[in-house]
Amino acid sequence: MPVFTDQTGRTVSVPPHPHRIVSLVPSQTELLADLGLDEEVVGITKFCVHPHAWFKTKTRVGGTKALKMEIIHAQQPDLIIANKEENVKEQVEELEKHYPVWVSDVNDLDSAYDMIVHVGNLTNRMRQANEIILRIKANLSRISVPVTRIPVCYLIWKDPYMTVGHDTFIHSMLKWAGFENIFSGKTRYPEITIRELRDSNCQLLLLSSEPFPFKQKHIDELQKELPGVIIILVDGEMFSWYGSRLQYAGSYFIEFQKKIQTLTGR
Repeated sequence: MPVFTDQTGRTVSVPPHPHRIVSLVPSQTELLADLGLDEEVVGITKFCVHPHAWFKTKTRVGGTKALKMEIIHAQQPDLIIANKEENVKEQVEELEKHYPVWVSDVNDLDSAYDMIVHVGNLTNRMRQANEIILRIKANLSRISVPVTRIPVCYLIWKDPYMTVGHDTFIHSMLKWAGFENIFSGKTRYPEITIRELRDSNCQLLLLSSEPFPFKQKHIDELQKELPGVIIILVDGEMFSWYGSRLQYAGSYFIEFQKKIQTLTGR
């Protein structure tokens, strides 16, 4: 069987034409759909909401961090696609005892492109993968980055509040969107306090729709604590999904910049 190296440096033997694929990552599930692998994908997670038709019809194998091994075994996969950050190491190691498991590790836009190319190669969909990358690059190239970036904090969780450091994909997308991450000196997903936000010169607070589903009521709560800060809900998929959903990120960021300009006058 052909041998591939995944983004964590592991070598994986994969059949030349995998036809029973299980995807353990929402953004990569959508990529497989856009590569035209409707018949080949037999299992997805309960968080794989795109495409909607797959969410309704494909076998669900549990959550990204709570996989149901018996359901995966029942699918008899000949390829499993996972992610270093989104899946649990011990569960991935258990699966690789039985099946080819290819693991992505995406922390910025370049590694996202690399992942798309690898998955295209794994599944014999290189032409489609390259077309997706070209569309992403064309869309992102339309973004006009301001000379002076607005200092922002991007919250992904509540109780405790958690933000993003410089070594995350979200940080990379904040830069593309034209913002300065005020917690770029930290790593991964640090916990922060309201006091830290007050002391940080945060001008714009972004509340993500995922993984914690921030709503208007959370804006109201935070606004009382941070009266001088503009607080906005954002589509977390546009900042954190590193598959083919990136095709829509550029257009989203352009409209978002217009909204911020209206609110800030900058």
